[in-house]
Amino acid sequence: MRIALVAGEPSGDYLGGGLIRQLSARYPNARFEGIGGPEMQRAGLKSFYPLEALSVMGLFEVIRHLPRLLKIRRGLNAHWQNHPPELFIGIDAPDFNLPLARRLRKNGIKTTQYVSPTVWAWREGRIKTLRAAVDEVLCIYPFEHEYFAKRGMPSCFVGHPLADEVPLEQSASAARRAAGVPEDSLLLALLPGSRMGEVNRLGPLFFQVLSILWARLPDLQVVIPCATPAIRERLNEQLAAVDVRGRVTLLNGRSREALMAADAGLIASGTATLEALLCRCPSVMAYKVNAMSAAIARRLIRVPYFAMPNLMAGECLIPEFIQEQATPAPIAAAVLRWLENPTDRAGMNRRFATLHEQLRRDADASAAAAVSDLIDG
Repeated sequence: MRIALVAGEPSGDYLGGGLIRQLSARYPNARFEGIGGPEMQRAGLKSFYPLEALSVMGLFEVIRHLPRLLKIRRGLNAHWQNHPPELFIGIDAPDFNLPLARRLRKNGIKTTQYVSPTVWAWREGRIKTLRAAVDEVLCIYPFEHEYFAKRGMPSCFVGHPLADEVPLEQSASAARRAAGVPEDSLLLALLPGSRMGEVNRLGPLFFQVLSILWARLPDLQVVIPCATPAIRERLNEQLAAVDVRGRVTLLNGRSREALMAADAGLIASGTATLEALLCRCPSVMAYKVNAMSAAIARRLIRVPYFAMPNLMAGECLIPEFIQEQATPAPIAAAVLRWLENPTDRAGMNRRFATLHEQLRRDADASAAAAVSDLIDG
């Protein structure tokens, strides 16, 4: 048996690695091939191209690399048309994977998409593309499955692997000891993004917020996980303009540790909002993009929230400050409400725990079971 998989970025590689391990247990003689990174390759994937070949961010970067990306997709299509696998699994990267899946499905190959495209948020018309391309969508959030069920699109909620990985029982004291931050102080986790562009836009804003917070809470400690050495260096440069006085600890990575340790968080949009939920860290989200991207987004996006806890709950659990609303004074006021109200923090932690439990479905095994149903059905 041969199973084809294509992941387009590290988060997809992480999902694919767990899925391949579970499928290998179900089908010991299965062979796995396609595109993946170190996680998928360690699990047994034969990768025809490096993961980095598809890891292209931004509209203009995609345009610049489009001829190469199309050549890769044509090569994969030709190979799998001539040597049909039992199933094709596209892992995220819908702009690359769905056109490939559609061509393979036309020739009788079963297909699935692991991680739903955000059709529920923008470009809803893409659901037609999904219907033509895949037999089923594997959803990592329950509201996605509910969305598809109302529209007659086959889907399965498999849960989120991060929710399985992060324990339900947590110790802030242990996290503080591991991070090397004071155990008895009020602590804020600051996550200004994992990409340099985000840090350049949000770092100065977040540090202006810190100055306001320190005027009110001079003993407040701050922990900042740095996604890469280059980002750590950039944050150090930005901190040079701030009166730190030994109140800031920089970590190499370890964002979950920082969030578990903290009383509250100030975070960028994206995966950090899910991590804040899983790590029981009541937070405030702020985000800025360039003006042109913001103008386009306003015309296309159809959801009331950006942060994942808010999307899951259908209400504003963590305050959001986007674009022109992202200014220091209101952000600082929202952070102070968490820092100065332990009862509110405890209540939000209970809400987060409930949402965490909803996402725990042993995602790797659940996804493998859904894939097996397609293969054996």
